[in-house]
Amino acid sequence: MFKSYTMEIAGRTLRVDIGRVAAQANGAALMHYGDTVVLSTATASDKPREGIDFFPLSVEYEEKMYAIGKIPGGFNKREGKASEHAVLTSRVIDRPMRPLFPKDYRNDVTLNNMVMSVDPDCSPEVLAMLGSSIATCISDIPFDGPCAATQVGMIDGELIINPTGEQNSRSDLKLTVASTREKVIMIEAGANEVPEDKMIEAIFEADKVNKEIIKFIDQIVAECGKPKHDYVSCAVPEELFAAMKELVPPADMEAAVFTDEKQKREENIKEITDKLSEAFADKEEWLAVLDAAVYQYQKKTVRKMILKDHKRPDGREITQIRPLSAEVDIIPRVHGSAMFTRGQTQICTITTLAPLSEAQKIDGLDEYVTNKRYMHHYNFPSYSVGETKPSRGPGRREIGHGALAERALVPVLPSEEEFPYAIRTVSETFESNGSTSQASICASTMSLMAAGVPIKKQVAGISCGLVTGDTDDDYIVLTDIQGLEDFFGDMDFKVAGTHDGITAIQMDIKIHGLTRPIIEEAIRRTKEAREYILNEIMTPCIAEPRPEVGPLAPKIIQIQIDPQKIGDVVGQRGKTINTIIERTGVKMDISEEGAVSICGTDKKKMDEAAKMVQIITTDFTEGQVLEGKVISIKEFGAFLEFAPGKEGMVHISKISKERINHVEDVLTLGDVVKVVCLGKDKMGRISFSMKDVRE
Repeated sequence: MFKSYTMEIAGRTLRVDIGRVAAQANGAALMHYGDTVVLSTATASDKPREGIDFFPLSVEYEEKMYAIGKIPGGFNKREGKASEHAVLTSRVIDRPMRPLFPKDYRNDVTLNNMVMSVDPDCSPEVLAMLGSSIATCISDIPFDGPCAATQVGMIDGELIINPTGEQNSRSDLKLTVASTREKVIMIEAGANEVPEDKMIEAIFEADKVNKEIIKFIDQIVAECGKPKHDYVSCAVPEELFAAMKELVPPADMEAAVFTDEKQKREENIKEITDKLSEAFADKEEWLAVLDAAVYQYQKKTVRKMILKDHKRPDGREITQIRPLSAEVDIIPRVHGSAMFTRGQTQICTITTLAPLSEAQKIDGLDEYVTNKRYMHHYNFPSYSVGETKPSRGPGRREIGHGALAERALVPVLPSEEEFPYAIRTVSETFESNGSTSQASICASTMSLMAAGVPIKKQVAGISCGLVTGDTDDDYIVLTDIQGLEDFFGDMDFKVAGTHDGITAIQMDIKIHGLTRPIIEEAIRRTKEAREYILNEIMTPCIAEPRPEVGPLAPKIIQIQIDPQKIGDVVGQRGKTINTIIERTGVKMDISEEGAVSICGTDKKKMDEAAKMVQIITTDFTEGQVLEGKVISIKEFGAFLEFAPGKEGMVHISKISKERINHVEDVLTLGDVVKVVCLGKDKMGRISFSMKDVRE
């Protein structure tokens, strides 16, 4: 039965159609917000997938180009693999949804969100997040929802709920918050150094709106929701845990996991696993889940020691950061490089500079974002964690980590007018044991400074973890979590920023949300840690950006011309600009506003190209002295080329102070001579003279 529900959010109508389309999915919602339309569906397999120890959830966000009235580019003229933006949106939907499914559920679940129409004033990303929650809640798939999501912007210090596209382009804050009935479950933010107190205010302003949306979703579920289906639990049998503890007492497990060396810990756990495998050789049903059982035994051990005894696996204090080091210029011949090490996490970032023409063009659904001048790419090879597997290109995690670091650094980059370069940083993970994304922010900051990019301030990143008990006030926040604390803990709260404020947040949790005191403490802890990293590690390594780009980096000269003269510089079918490029070996870009960027490594050739552009775009004036090349000789004089497409003539009477009978007596083709402009003759033509040039 088709039913439609509406509510007002931020002055626009949200409409949810249930039972109108996609009836064979477990749950489906056709979502409308303004003129934005997204079809959200939730489907699940009938049986659990065998041989896995994780919940197989897939989240898809499909961008259809017809949604903005475009035909896709390329040979096939159809949508290809998911764009980077689509991948990031899928991750933002996944993060608040995943913790709300049963931990022992192993049925395949797919949440699909198809963007069918885009209104620039109504975010399809938020609509997809709400649609995924509604489709899952009304389905028969086990789910402890609903959850809701809201975006917050900030212009001139004023918070804006679900900002329009135009407001987003001017906003100092791009924050997305997801909440359950009681708590905040996901935070994603990019910000222009927003103070911590203002960020907390924005988070809970969004949480307030989310709670109203959840009331709306509850109404839909009450009328349209299906009973949840039964499923085969994949929980580890309690009898197995009891048998394990007899063979490996808790004290032995504590001794195995509590070491600051990841390799040593893994070796200890392998010995325990081998011992248990041998002991349970005749119990096939236990052997099938033994790895999961050992994992959970480790988890319980680590959580108990942290929460009750305040003891961390590597012996650190709760607020203590692992040993840090930083260095720059470790890779020769690149434009900039830096390495940042935090314990067993090590990142090397390389910076490359190029003309603005090499900025990334974005072919997506957002009409306000068409290109990207700064690109941050993050790589995570298997050797960084001591594993072996072939490289298949960046996965969703790598794309997400790169985007997080990019978002953290964009607010401190110089403007195109200040620094007319396209910039790419690549963070290579040499070693990983927790929070490589935040280490890549630190390494990238120093790499940019080493490359001579005049960033406004240094940016550092750090992550906090969490272990919770049975009540909301029974918890402990951990500064600078390592891999084990991330795996067995409840939260990975990443915050990046300068001395003056936050530039990026990403929060992942495995529980059903965080209370306000936990969020406030995590933000306070990350600020303290960030200040320490900036003051004690990064600034002593490189205190300020190099005054100029390195000798191997391209140099760029930027000159401004009258936009009406752009055609003169380009020439017919690009002939003039291509001639300049061929003669000087530079690269050239011209903006619609008349900004001409000349890029090269030879300063003399760059100056030559700039001089040509200036000559082409400047009208000849009386008394102006120029150099020209003889390109044609006639009986009555010689034609000179001052720059590609810019020519003039010297009459035979103006060539020499002595009378000459033939132009060839003084000039030959290819000669470069100085002339002075005499102004216009009686016919209105520009006249030049060689003999009147003053020495």
